[in-house]
This record gives sequence, C-alpha cells and structure tokens, in this order.
Amino acid sequence: MGAGATGAVALAGLGYRTGAAFAQSPVVATPALTEGPYFVDEMLNRSDIRVDPSDGSITQGFPLRLGITVSRIDNGAISPLTGAYVDIWHCDALGVYSDVQAQNTVGRKFLRGYQVTDRHGNVRFLTIYPGWYQGRTAHIHNKVRLFAGSQETYEFTTQFFFDEAITDAIHAMAPYNQKGRRDTFNNTDGIFNCATSSGAAGTQLLLRLAEDGSHAIASFHVALDLAGGNPSCGGSTPPPGPPPGGGGNPPPGSITIGSR
Repeated sequence: MGAGATGAVALAGLGYRTGAAFAQSPVVATPALTEGPYFVDEMLNRSDIRVDPSDGSITQGFPLRLGITVSRIDNGAISPLTGAYVDIWHCDALGVYSDVQAQNTVGRKFLRGYQVTDRHGNVRFLTIYPGWYQGRTAHIHNKVRLFAGSQETYEFTTQFFFDEAITDAIHAMAPYNQKGRRDTFNNTDGIFNCATSSGAAGTQLLLRLAEDGSHAIASFHVALDLAGGNPSCGGSTPPPGPPPGGGGNPPPGSITIGSR
C-alpha cells in the first residue's frame, strides 16, 4: 500500500501536529508487560523491519517511523542508556506475526528486528502501523536488553499502544480493511488494563503520534529504574543484584541487515 494523500488527510484531520512528536511528559518508570507468545530472537540488527529477509518482500501497510529513547533512572536522576539492545516486533496489517508455526509463517522474518542505542539512548525503526487480531488492541512489543560480551545481564519487556482515533483512521484503509472492524479496543484489552491495575496508568504506554504527509511518526521514552525496578504486570523485572551497565558485544549469531 502506498502512503498517499488519503492517509495523510486521515491523520491531519484528527488534529495531530505535523513533523514532530508531542512534548515529553515528566519521566516515570515505564510499566513492564508480558512478552506474549510471539517473541522470536531472530537477532536481526536492522532499522527497516518491513523487509522479510527470507524472500526480500516488503510488508504492506501504512508506513510508521518509530523512535525510542531509553533512559536509566538512578536515585531520581535521568541519563541516556547507551549500548542497550532494543527489539520490537508486531503483527502485520491483517494481524499475522512472522515465524510462528500456528500462523503458518515459520521461516518468515517480517516486522522483527533490533537496534542498539546511541550515546543519546536513541534508536529508530521504519515499520508499518500494526493491524489487529482477536482479543487484542493495536500494539507493538518492545524488549530492552543489556549484554556483557555474549551474556545477557538485564532484560525489560513492555508493549506500546496507539490512540484509538488514529487506529480507526488507519484501519479503514487498505489492506487493513480486509480484516473488518476490530473486536478489541484499549479499554477492553486485558493487557492494556493490566498496566493500569499494576499501579501505573495504561495511558503511560500510549505512543506519541504525528505525521509528515507520507508516514505516521511515533515516539516513546522507555525509562528504566535499574535499582528499584519498574512497575510490572506480567512483564519482566530487573535481575537481583547491582544495577547493570550498558554496552557489550552483539549476541552470537547476530545478523546486520540495513542497520543505520
């Protein structure tokens, strides 16, 4: 699907600002959420995760540029977390994940990949706006890991969610509309509501959205309390012991494809 005027008008008409994401709210520790059943550690180091390296095809959907900033909270002070491995994965426009036996996609590797945070704690991905599947609202999975050599020393997992009006506008377009109207929304999604019940509002996990006429643009600030731990609702928590440092070497078998 091309990112034509229809998509731009749909987003702009909802009053979202063009060319920049919304200002950051005060930083609080990001809630951890369940990994879910579809994480596969493909070790694909790349920024454009639309491409399926198994056959070179490009996943169709409305383009989404996603920027993630990862920070560490130490005694109330915020600083960039450099050298962290940031994975994202999500379903395609019709609600299908790659490399999942139950969905007949084993060997496919679309909409999966990781980047390593720079000195500002930033990574950037080019993907598509996710579709939906039964029982879940639109979302993107996120995992942050630290390594000492090939040894993982820290892992945090959460999920990002979308403004309902934006999702409705995008899902009204092809190819999303082939699946029909979704059956689950943020307020009826058990995992979104799980974040709220953990003591941290699920709205903390909403992406900040904008558009530039050809892409949706989203950003999120992941704040990790390495000493005290993040609020958790079925998600991962830091391991016991001293707060880990950043950096480390790529995991064994890591493949670089189209990295920035």
